[in-house]
Amino acid sequence: MSTGVTRSQRWILALICAVAVSTIYAIQPVTEAAGRDLGLSPQSLGGLVAAGQIGYFAGLVVLVPLGDVVNRRRLITAHLALTAVGTAIAAAAPNGVFVMAGLAIAGFFAVVVQVTVAYVAAVSEPGERGRNIGAVTSGVVIGILGVRVLAGALGDTVGWRAVYALLAASCVVLAITARARLHPDHRTSEVRYTQVLASIRRLVRTDRLLLSRGLIALFLFASFGTLWSGLALPLGAEPWKLGTTEIGLFGSAGLAGALGAARAGRWADSGRAQTITGWSLALLTGSWLLIAQARSSLWPLIAGIILLDFAVQAVHVSSQHLLTTAHPNRASSVIGVYMAFYSLGSALGAITTTWAYSSWGWRASCWVGAIYALSALMLWGLGRLGGIARPADSSAEGAKARTNADPRLWIPQPTARSASAPHSELECRAGSSEHP
Repeated sequence: MSTGVTRSQRWILALICAVAVSTIYAIQPVTEAAGRDLGLSPQSLGGLVAAGQIGYFAGLVVLVPLGDVVNRRRLITAHLALTAVGTAIAAAAPNGVFVMAGLAIAGFFAVVVQVTVAYVAAVSEPGERGRNIGAVTSGVVIGILGVRVLAGALGDTVGWRAVYALLAASCVVLAITARARLHPDHRTSEVRYTQVLASIRRLVRTDRLLLSRGLIALFLFASFGTLWSGLALPLGAEPWKLGTTEIGLFGSAGLAGALGAARAGRWADSGRAQTITGWSLALLTGSWLLIAQARSSLWPLIAGIILLDFAVQAVHVSSQHLLTTAHPNRASSVIGVYMAFYSLGSALGAITTTWAYSSWGWRASCWVGAIYALSALMLWGLGRLGGIARPADSSAEGAKARTNADPRLWIPQPTARSASAPHSELECRAGSSEHP
């Protein structure tokens, strides 16, 4: 049952997302420094970056569906504590093997981010769901970009291990705070974890909203990953030759864009999630024209970074708003699947940007990023033309119809109110006309 989210709780939840996701991305600005300290060969450095991502992907598959079975507040507390364990191992590890193990553990439990988003969707009042999701998921982008600034500065001063020591302490504090300050998210469902896992595969196969938004997320975050995984390459080379701290400061430009997009949740609440998606993807595509100027001028690059991060966050918030509205009693599972597409897209962008740069230079990387953005825009347009927005296909009412037809998809509703009944005229619009 919705209990609402207070301003202070939004701050706590946003901080949880920021700190948790930081444990995955903190290694990127300090990879070379960590490799030197651990005696790793240059060929082995990729393992440091990949360890957290691999753990994160596994957590999306294994842990996130638990949010549809048990009290999400308890999960948030436990996952934060275990993320702290992983980051503490990384901070104190004597060699590269233990660092990778610690980063994998931290990444595995960093999926607390998705549990947090599902928690927010469950306890928010219907008319504030998009606003709250927007505020909380802003913490994700703040963590991804902000940790670059923090890690770069700490790496140049007190060492890369200090980054993980700080993150471990932050996770412990937030675990205690979440247990004390968040509303419980009680369940009355008798559904088993294995049932939830079995339903996910069928959900991906039959729900066109989830598949469409997942594919958009794949290309969206491939474009995002193309920028942030490859940006250090041209900035560290001629003519700029910037250091780790200076390169990390470019994350502040991305923060400006991401924070500007926090209002996307309010727009989604007013029934404009579809429109937001279209013009944001067009903006994302155009931002690469500015980013491509990085070798000649930094000001167009900064403007492009702001636009790109604004667009990515706006689409991301809109997608999660639509999915949690369409599947209120399966929010954790749906978000877990959606974020699996996100994870694959981020990895795709990281791999292809370094390949393109090493082969043809920065402009080639920008072409790759623009192609990913254009692909997402085309998917959105095809979805509109193909009639994916039909109510029976992807709204909460449509989901009820599907689950009634196939009992194996049934996930019991945790509250007395029917999941299929729109909470308000606003949700009815989101469920019937705002799907991609």
